[in-house]
Amino acid sequence: LVPLVSVYLSSCSLYIAFSYSKYLKTPAHLTTTMADGPYKFIRDGDGKVSRVIRVGTRKSQLARIQTDSIVEKLKGLHPDVNFEIVAMSTTGDKILDTALSKIGEKSLFTKELENALEKNEVDLVVHSLKDLPTVLPVGFTIGAVLKRENPHDAVVLHPKNKGKRLDALVNKSVIGTSSLRRAAQLKRRFPHLEFKDIRGNLNTRLKKLDEKDDFSAIVLAAAGLRRMGWENRISQILGPEDCMYAVGQGALAVEVRARDRDILEMVSVLNDSDTVLSCIAERAFLKHLEGGCSVPVAVYTEVKNSQVYMTGAVFSLDGSDSLKETMQTSISSDNQTEEQEKVDEKVQRVGITALKVSGAAQDAAVKLGVDLGNLLLSKGAKEILTVARQLNDAR
Repeated sequence: LVPLVSVYLSSCSLYIAFSYSKYLKTPAHLTTTMADGPYKFIRDGDGKVSRVIRVGTRKSQLARIQTDSIVEKLKGLHPDVNFEIVAMSTTGDKILDTALSKIGEKSLFTKELENALEKNEVDLVVHSLKDLPTVLPVGFTIGAVLKRENPHDAVVLHPKNKGKRLDALVNKSVIGTSSLRRAAQLKRRFPHLEFKDIRGNLNTRLKKLDEKDDFSAIVLAAAGLRRMGWENRISQILGPEDCMYAVGQGALAVEVRARDRDILEMVSVLNDSDTVLSCIAERAFLKHLEGGCSVPVAVYTEVKNSQVYMTGAVFSLDGSDSLKETMQTSISSDNQTEEQEKVDEKVQRVGITALKVSGAAQDAAVKLGVDLGNLLLSKGAKEILTVARQLNDAR
């Protein structure tokens, strides 16, 4: 007998119910994988069919930890959905002998993942938000920005320097960082230190620090160390007076196809309103300055009492020249969790489509970033960044 199959699909439903004749049943120990256009399903031994959501990620240990944390959240919200993690290497993972600022590729850690998203090989991708450019390829959007981990930078010392701080290190001690932003600020703050590029994932950089005498310390994002469970390696957290952080640092982002309303709805519940608004303001600031990893641009943002406060700065490569300003804006919290916006790429704000976050508040955050960028540009930021870019290219 041929089973009768009824398929129900809706924008709010992420599973398919199949009705089978009692005369046919797949053995309980078997599963069957099926494809329907760009979607993937799995049928278990009891005949139950579930949607499979394929989640793209980089292969590094930190990337997997970050992705696993998001998948666990989604599993808790959607127990009838199967999540499959697809790990891959990116250009930034493969090129380890060149400073990030010298490679010249805007999508160092995202391009391969976005290619898989475009080809329907994955349904969503987990990124560190700071790796995502402010303008995404057509057809993609950031559907969720999760609550931010500590966004500051952290100092990890060579074992021989245990217990010290940067200001206590001996003259000409070498600090490892591949970030122009970190190096520019720390050269300005700690002129007795020297700085040298260091590449690789967290595991690789810590190994280079511990097993050789090339570096007295390295500077890393505190968020990554905390997620790896390596807080005990943090010797010093660098506050904004020492080193302001990168745009989006400490926040995780979920990138999806803009046309996939069901996926966008699914991940939208992961949005943290304060983090979304902070990061929209920061990304608008960076975009307006036309900045990136090839120039030293830094931010420090706080949300409190329905206000977003953002400090933005630009630096010369050696930190001797800089501009820094602070601005604030009011954000409305009324109906922030209830407001829905039409799913359309035009709704994107600097690459982010944040459903369930007030559109008025998002617009205010964009304006804050643009206004702060304009203020710095009016005081000479373009000239500082142009020279920094030229000097970096000539290195």
